[in-house]
Amino acid sequence: MMSLESVPPKYAQLVQNLQRRIESGEYPPGSLLPSEHQLIQEFGVSRPTVVAALRVLREQGWIESQQGKGRFVRGRPALADAERTRPGQAYLITPEAESDGELIEAGAVAVPNRVGALLGLAPKSKAFLRRRLISRSGEPAELVSVWMASDLSQGTDLTSADPLPQGLREHLQARKGVRFDHVVEQITARMPTAGEAKQLGMPKNVPLLAVFGAVRDASGRPLVVVEVLLPADRHELEDAYPVG
Repeated sequence: MMSLESVPPKYAQLVQNLQRRIESGEYPPGSLLPSEHQLIQEFGVSRPTVVAALRVLREQGWIESQQGKGRFVRGRPALADAERTRPGQAYLITPEAESDGELIEAGAVAVPNRVGALLGLAPKSKAFLRRRLISRSGEPAELVSVWMASDLSQGTDLTSADPLPQGLREHLQARKGVRFDHVVEQITARMPTAGEAKQLGMPKNVPLLAVFGAVRDASGRPLVVVEVLLPADRHELEDAYPVG
């Protein structure tokens, strides 16, 4: 599972640095956060890396943006200790170029029943699939499949073997004008197929955790399904939420 603790990409390292400065009081609540340009200069990272880090901090409640004024520090969120970037969410916002992976498949294929139902497609329909094998420390770690209606993939770089320089959300928003609003997540456990076990280097009798994230727009229309396959002996999923 991609979390901010496991071999973090550059944007996640920047998130951790800024969180530490907020916690230490170097950036106190109510203060103005340094500008994107200042962060690029100080940390020696690219603008997309800074933008991705600031997006995570905003979504987690560490900072807030005020139109025409800049970004202000809010402080440490109540659930910061337990927050994790979910596997599907990490793939949506993280540039492919920041993870070690290879393209396994890209093109129109018959959609599995569960994915077809999440996309609102008729049984035995075809959908566009982009599947990558992600590695950590040189070992295969997770198999990430992105499914969408074929017309949504047209005019994008999703058939390219080159890793996307931005996250999937940013790429589809720029190329197709679609806006991701929310994700409905399902987690199941099953035994891997022979092909999956081989690709992930799994020993016999170890199950997979299959995380399905159905991405929808503000009207509830399904846009994309992200399927992340995680060997159960190498991953655990943790969540935290307020008790109302």
